Amino acid sequence: MADRLRPGVGPLEFGKRRWLQSLFLATLFVLYLPIFVLVAFSFNEQNRGGVWRGFTFENYPKAWNNQSIFDAMVNSLSIAVIATVVSTVIGTTVAVMLWRFRFPFKPAYEAAMGLPIVIPEICMGVAMLMFFNATGMTSLFTGTGWPLNLSTIIIAHIAFCFPFVAIVVRSRLVGFNKQLEEASRDLGASEWQTFTKVLVPFMQPGLVAGALLAFTLSLDDFVITFFTAGPETVTFPVKIYSMVKTGVKYEVNAASTVLIVITIAATVLAMKMQTSDKPGH
Repeated sequence: MADRLRPGVGPLEFGKRRWLQSLFLATLFVLYLPIFVLVAFSFNEQNRGGVWRGFTFENYPKAWNNQSIFDAMVNSLSIAVIATVVSTVIGTTVAVMLWRFRFPFKPAYEAAMGLPIVIPEICMGVAMLMFFNATGMTSLFTGTGWPLNLSTIIIAHIAFCFPFVAIVVRSRLVGFNKQLEEASRDLGASEWQTFTKVLVPFMQPGLVAGALLAFTLSLDDFVITFFTAGPETVTFPVKIYSMVKTGVKYEVNAASTVLIVITIAATVLAMKMQTSDKPGH
């Protein structure tokens, strides 16, 4: 109603705004309705069937006690954490290098670095599988290549996660005042002290955002993981895919809800870390 009282806002314009707001809310409802349904049915009493039978918490103990789901969740979280740490370090190094230095074929290097972002995941997965089959010490003697296990998944995840970190961090560095570095060195600080005390704090929002992006990309990846995982190495997305082919059991909903909560918690923590260095925090 405040818009009606504001000068220059007529009934027609007010009606358009209300229509756009309604359309926006309806779009959000349609997009997020499947997530709400997934969370709601994680408390459904019936094991499967898509019919609400009553409220219960039993699906969560079932998911916790399902050793295959538990192991897949642990694998996914372990891979995501390791891939995030390594990708953040590599991506930050690449971002600083591209921002600070000039060297031959720099545009070509930038284009090559962005390939994992633009090429389809199916191509990335096949390429990584062929790479692991053609490399490794065992291939020199047996021709079997690199055995597919957690290490191959981690390497593949790092390969497609670190370019995202590099892009986010480099976009943050665009606004950096290089005179701060010069002032730091004029005051007697070394290169390392200038990097850790001046540049890293400035990059902190980009580092946190890039790390969070890498974590979520690694945690929910299916295609590349499917190609680089061995028969005894199962991640949560791959496990869920194998289970839903025979019908969705609601302990799968419960485990998925836990994963959603973990992602939201990581996002909230990242937002707090981004604002912790601002005045008043």
